[in-house]
Amino acid sequence: MKETRAPLPARPGQPKAIDYEYEHNGTANLFLFTEPLAGWRKAVVTERRTAVDWTLEIQRLLDADYQNCAKVILVCDQLNTHKLASLYEAFSPATARRLVERLEIHHTPKYGSGLKIAENDLSALTRQCLARRIPDRATLEHETTA
Repeated sequence: MKETRAPLPARPGQPKAIDYEYEHNGTANLFLFTEPLAGWRKAVVTERRTAVDWTLEIQRLLDADYQNCAKVILVCDQLNTHKLASLYEAFSPATARRLVERLEIHHTPKYGSGLKIAENDLSALTRQCLARRIPDRATLEHETTA
């Protein structure tokens, strides 16, 4: 969302004044990866949340972030795109097989809340930088990277 009018600064006895009116400036998706024991978090901004978008991020995770690991254990929610078959939809059979052999996926219970760590990271990210109007994708990417 983008401001339509510049906010008025805070004055003694009055908080900063922000106009309720805003310009809808599109939507975005955030893929969040976290490894709490290593103190590592990665938030990736994409335009959509399709199976192919997810697989591209999985490929980057395996080939860049964890390139020296023989096996990566990934805990995911029950979203329909979070499955190994998605890799075969996005890549050639040889590439998909190479990625699948290095990936072990564990899904959280359907009605449980097994992703508390990721939810806590997302909550902190929201409170620290996303709980305001973000005017464009470049700003969103900068804020999530920071």
